Amino acid sequence: MASSFSRRREHARVRRILGQNLLADHAAVRELADVAAPAEGELILEVGAGRGRLTGELLRRRARVIAYEIDAGLAAALPVAEGLSVRTEDFLTVVPPREPFSVVGNIPYALTSAVVDWCLGARTMRQATLLTQWEYARKRTGDYGRWSRLTVLTWPEVVWELAGHVPRTAFRPVPRVDGGILCLRRRPVPLVRADLLPRYRALVECGFTGMGGSVQASLGRRYGQRQAAAACRAVRLTPDVPVGEVWPEQWITMFRLLSSGGGRPPGRR
Repeated sequence: MASSFSRRREHARVRRILGQNLLADHAAVRELADVAAPAEGELILEVGAGRGRLTGELLRRRARVIAYEIDAGLAAALPVAEGLSVRTEDFLTVVPPREPFSVVGNIPYALTSAVVDWCLGARTMRQATLLTQWEYARKRTGDYGRWSRLTVLTWPEVVWELAGHVPRTAFRPVPRVDGGILCLRRRPVPLVRADLLPRYRALVECGFTGMGGSVQASLGRRYGQRQAAAACRAVRLTPDVPVGEVWPEQWITMFRLLSSGGGRPPGRR
């Protein structure tokens, strides 16, 4: 039988591979649970339960928790409690529940993009509260004054919010960077009709191509220079503004203007 020392070394090796550092600070655990704010009886999928500190906090708030922990040793040490189900399967392979649910977790940094993509694709997901690298959370929420393509593409359906800062000293082992609490909230009513979302995304993808060196120039190649210039003026964008500095709300307004203003159909030049 493996010694407890060997098991600890194995857990540490797995954590290094996955890029996950366990959350050890109780105040940070409570803050993450506060942002998640589960309603009594709400179904929560926890990603990377680790030693169960966050799991216990969610259970104290009377949530129903399915805790995913791929490390079998750590999973076996999680408490047996009413309202808790522990799974050792890979969260990224899980089929989303049919009922509304939320995701909460101190996720492995190496899997951040994959977990976010899973959450965005889960149509019954109500909210995701994820502890990510500080830089990632800031980048995706426009905190640098710039907006990423993924955020803009999904903005009509999902709110991206930077909801907290967690110092690196709150983790064990201590990572090189601080953590950020990223909250994704699915809008009850999308800002763009479902049947128009493909056209909205096509406009955003066009704007992010960088063709011509500016948003106006890129959109002008698809929708016509006059129409693109008028749409940019309407949302107070100068002709040379970089694509990353365009707010999500400005993209949505430009889409509405270009969709109703006789812009050229996709594929025509």
